[in-house]
Amino acid sequence: MFGNLFEEEEEEEEGFSSPSSKGRIAKGGAEPPPPRGRSNLCGIKNQGGTCYLNSLLQTLLFTPEFREEMFSLGPEELGSLDDKEKPEAKVRVIPLELQRLFARLLLVDQQSASTADLTDSFGWNSSEGTNQHDVQELNRILFSALERSLVGTSGSTFIHQLYHGTIVNSIVCKECGNVSQRQEDFLDLTVCVCGVLSLEEALWNMFVEEELFEGNNLYRCAQCDSLVTAAKSAKLRKLPPFMTMSLLRFSFDFAKFERYKEMGRYSFPLTINLRPFCEQIDGEDSDYTYELFSVIIHKGGCYGGHYHVYIRDIDELGQWDPQEEDCKPKPQRKIKEQVKEVCEPTLQEDDPLSVLTAIISKESSKTVLLDQLGQKLMDKIGSSWSKKFRKHYGPIGKFLQSHNDVFMLVSNGTRVALKANPPSPGTEPPGPAEETTDSDPSTPPDPGASEQEPGPNQKPQCESEGSHWFDLNDSAVTSIRESDIEKQFQGKESAYMLFYRKTQLHRPGEALNNPQYKVPSHLIRMAQEENIKLQQMREKFEATNNTVELHLHLAPCYWLENGALQTVSKEPNASTTLSFDRRKTVGDLRLAIYQMQELWEGDMALTVAKSLPAGLHLYNTLTDDSVSLYSAGIYTYTDLFVWNGKEVCGATVLTGAEWEPVLLTVVRPFLCEDGEQEVEDGEEDEERRGDFENEGPGLKKEARGFAGGATLGEVKEALGEPKESLLCQEHKGSERREQGAGEGGGASGWRVFPPDDMQRTLKELSLKDGDALLVLEPQSFDSSVFTLNGDVVTVTTPSDCRWLQVEFRPHLKGNEAEEENKKVKVPATGNMLVSEVKQRAIEELQLQEQHPSAQYCLRQIDCTGKLLPPVCEELSVRDAGVRLMTTLILCPGNGPKASQLFLHFAVGAAPSAGMEMDIIVEKTCTVKECLKAMLDAVRLEGTCWHLRRLDWCEEIGEPLMDEDASLSELKISSGETLVVTEGYLPPKGFLRLFVWLYNDPKIVETGFNHNDVGPAEEPMLEAWTAGETQSQSSSLCGGNTVELRNVGVVEISDEVILEDLKTQVLTLPAFQDLCVPTIGFMRVWQLEGRRLARILRGQQATLRKLKLISGTDICVQQLLKEEDLGPKEVLLNVRMGVPGERSYYPPEELVWDASHDSSPRSLRICLAAHYGLSPDSLLLAKHQPDKHSWEEISNWTQQFSKKRKKKKAESLLGAPFHLKDGDTIGIKNLLVDNNRDFITLEDEQGQQTLREQAEQRRKGGQAAGSDSTGSQRKAGQTKSRKPEVALSINVGLFR
Repeated sequence: MFGNLFEEEEEEEEGFSSPSSKGRIAKGGAEPPPPRGRSNLCGIKNQGGTCYLNSLLQTLLFTPEFREEMFSLGPEELGSLDDKEKPEAKVRVIPLELQRLFARLLLVDQQSASTADLTDSFGWNSSEGTNQHDVQELNRILFSALERSLVGTSGSTFIHQLYHGTIVNSIVCKECGNVSQRQEDFLDLTVCVCGVLSLEEALWNMFVEEELFEGNNLYRCAQCDSLVTAAKSAKLRKLPPFMTMSLLRFSFDFAKFERYKEMGRYSFPLTINLRPFCEQIDGEDSDYTYELFSVIIHKGGCYGGHYHVYIRDIDELGQWDPQEEDCKPKPQRKIKEQVKEVCEPTLQEDDPLSVLTAIISKESSKTVLLDQLGQKLMDKIGSSWSKKFRKHYGPIGKFLQSHNDVFMLVSNGTRVALKANPPSPGTEPPGPAEETTDSDPSTPPDPGASEQEPGPNQKPQCESEGSHWFDLNDSAVTSIRESDIEKQFQGKESAYMLFYRKTQLHRPGEALNNPQYKVPSHLIRMAQEENIKLQQMREKFEATNNTVELHLHLAPCYWLENGALQTVSKEPNASTTLSFDRRKTVGDLRLAIYQMQELWEGDMALTVAKSLPAGLHLYNTLTDDSVSLYSAGIYTYTDLFVWNGKEVCGATVLTGAEWEPVLLTVVRPFLCEDGEQEVEDGEEDEERRGDFENEGPGLKKEARGFAGGATLGEVKEALGEPKESLLCQEHKGSERREQGAGEGGGASGWRVFPPDDMQRTLKELSLKDGDALLVLEPQSFDSSVFTLNGDVVTVTTPSDCRWLQVEFRPHLKGNEAEEENKKVKVPATGNMLVSEVKQRAIEELQLQEQHPSAQYCLRQIDCTGKLLPPVCEELSVRDAGVRLMTTLILCPGNGPKASQLFLHFAVGAAPSAGMEMDIIVEKTCTVKECLKAMLDAVRLEGTCWHLRRLDWCEEIGEPLMDEDASLSELKISSGETLVVTEGYLPPKGFLRLFVWLYNDPKIVETGFNHNDVGPAEEPMLEAWTAGETQSQSSSLCGGNTVELRNVGVVEISDEVILEDLKTQVLTLPAFQDLCVPTIGFMRVWQLEGRRLARILRGQQATLRKLKLISGTDICVQQLLKEEDLGPKEVLLNVRMGVPGERSYYPPEELVWDASHDSSPRSLRICLAAHYGLSPDSLLLAKHQPDKHSWEEISNWTQQFSKKRKKKKAESLLGAPFHLKDGDTIGIKNLLVDNNRDFITLEDEQGQQTLREQAEQRRKGGQAAGSDSTGSQRKAGQTKSRKPEVALSINVGLFR
């Protein structure tokens, strides 16, 4: 319903709409409205939410009788809009604005008209245009407003004459025959959609079927003066020329307390005979026959959507040009199929109700197994339910359930059948299979009847003459076929209002193809003036919008250098701007430039140019003077070079994309003498250092441009280099790193172009702007800067001769004094050993004199200032990964050798930052040897210690299990932290399980336990059955909360079976006094948090297969009988509802075998056998303790797999129920309990508590409010909708 909310309002003085510019940038103001499309009909602009108004206005416009009655009212009766502001004037604004709108829709050449003036006359403000309303409501309100506006004029009764009809309601006394009648008027008939399949059936129920007053519902007859049996009926007494049918698509579900839209199939004929529904039936057929001419369609749901309208163009005002459709005769079928078509009616495969009814009725038993219904449907129509019907009707189970007046379940819900008492043939309403264009409801057709397909010799009819239908969807108008109306019988987008006209109403010949027919002359003049103004605007806009700005570059201002054109002067803008109409030709442009350049001599060539990094380059030349600039591809801001077409300043210019110039960076050696390497002048040294940062000392760079089609040899020649010189290209990315351009040294690698590349062009070598080209002469390799190795040149620039800053920190922990942190710069290269750097730093800091025997190491720091592991002193600066011009920390201690690891360690717990200890060990050292070295370092003894790593959270992680493995084999690297943990190393594959005892009150009552279990001081824990929460009421599910007692710890291998685990649990001291005959009398639960999560089943299943991990909590429950649950046997707590009360009997445990069938039907049968009841009498629901609600388990829901022919019943083990051990199932026996609500008082209290908690969280703050919103959404609360606003039209008092 929402159109373009951001379209600007049109200018009031222009009086027509102004759509958006469709992406074109208008230079001369807003783009004028586009002309009409191929249909030659005008749409209506949507103000944001006025699609309902647009659809109704188009219907009234294409009702010729209504339109002509409006045009028949002149200014002498309605007044003039020019006088509406005068106090004494009597101006009927609404009819006048409606006249003007109709005239614009008929005569003004624009794609869409605006209703802003009309809605202003309604008294609507700007926000009213964005509110959604019902078109049926608008139809009545608009007619009422028009009637009040036309009081006292000749048109005061025309709406009554066109649309007014009467209905007579009769009540006939069965005792005395007295008839009581009451007449009521109507402008439209409201017909029912729910429970009926067609318009004829709805009318049959309204005007043919009788309602009997009998039994307890008797009628008081005025003549008999007593309560008697009577029959009530209704008939149409007066038929209007135009019959409007309003379909009641929207209904209210009193069970869910919400509105919903009826989307089922609802057919309606193109021609209908209303004789059977009328009081007087002695007239001609033409007096009762109506033909459809408008269908208003609603797309969406009950809270919002969009309207558009299908309209039949009765006066043929538009150009009907529908999309091509296959109208060829169908190929002849086999003789058997032809005979079958004659003998059997054609099945309407688009109607699921018809298909399913036909399938069931053809079965000998008149029933079909639910599991086979989908397959029979595929065999019948060749397509599955999911593919053909699911989108519009949902799952097949829900479809059967929603049509419970047609279908019923039998045989304990395993079969589906038709209702036992169908309507008799004499009174059966028309079936949905009817697709006739002429329907006579006086003899209701048989449901199986349908149209016969054309015979082999019969020619198909594509469309009947005059059946020109259009889809008017706001501004868009498209041609459609009459057959497209059938698509609006059902679905989310379906018919909402039907408009019929009597077949007696004929149009005069002069009205056909004549939009000016009966239009007043002053409105025709208004439309002509607006068309002239529109045409002028379009011409002005086209002229402005086709003006392009060209940049002209004149040849005398350029010269050729480096393969591109460069400006002679240094001015940044050497071009001339020319504005020109691109609809003109190249010859016109050439002539205009000749006139601008009066001194130009000789030929003039115009060539498209482009500015590149290397300079201006020329592409294609405009040679055909007869071609327009638009066809030549000339757009605004195009660069054109004006020259003689041959040369510029005596130099030949190469044009085309293949000669695009490339701007390369030419790098040459720049070697200084040794004496010049050190510069005493500080300023000169800083200046040179700045150059070195940009280009690197020893190299100088120069930007040069070359034609892309030039060969590498021509480039060398242009550079003036001798033939023996080498050209090199710099390595990129990983290629460069492979050649040893290490991070620490500043060296770079270059690849020498082989001799064969000298004949290849720059384009072929993929050289682009900015690429570097190194030029080396043979004598360059005499310097240590350049090294040739094969075809790779390594340039070791003087950046290797930089420095490293070394900072001395005598104290690694605590606050050291600032004066002790001395810094010194040490000259260093990438090839220098780290030990040499350390030695130079010690000498500069004079540490040997202060502490002759002290040991030191060098350590890097990260961006946060944290010390990294010491650097290996046997490596070079480059190999150690140390960057030049960075800082190293000189610390007390030894540095690791190349074969050693530097590790941090702590004892007992994860270390705090800076509190760990350090140790250096060999990489080949085993875990056991490393552990001993760490224990020796902290002076600990004993063997009950083991090592653990830290996990990614910096917490103690998994232990190092293999004590004989080396540190290198375990991939332990320098700088890693290990934790020395007390205790023996757990055996491989052993689990440490915490055992709890389930105190079952039922077993205590039976005296199964002879003594109390364990001392009173043992830890206690309250546990809730699966799915329950701590805050829920315990009296609703599975009894009360149960007590769990911690009875010890079990260490056991994960390779043992569940039977062994139970046996070892029985050896715990707490179980010594318990009487457990066999392990079959024990049930083991796995705890998750404080909940009994799942039962461990399968006595021979290993603990690894049961997915138990170390640290798991298990709970042992004693049983009164032996138990061995299978893998798909589910333990449920079942509770039978107390009839007539909102409570349940005590819970019972039930084992449900879901291995063969996990559908709701299987559970229902299992429960029925347990209680000795009929499955059809049970109503089931699963308790949702966290929401304090119950989820009803329906027997209708089914699932369809993605495989085409495979259908399976819904599994309760999957979504949405996910039944598992310990879940609570509520049961209602419908034979003795009519209350279908499972909610108890405890549930209501719990829900109230949840609401209060949510309200408290909402008030607690913004963060808590967001959480509350999330919980509300999870609880299924819907988004608040925009409040509904009443629709009204204000009619003035005609001042």
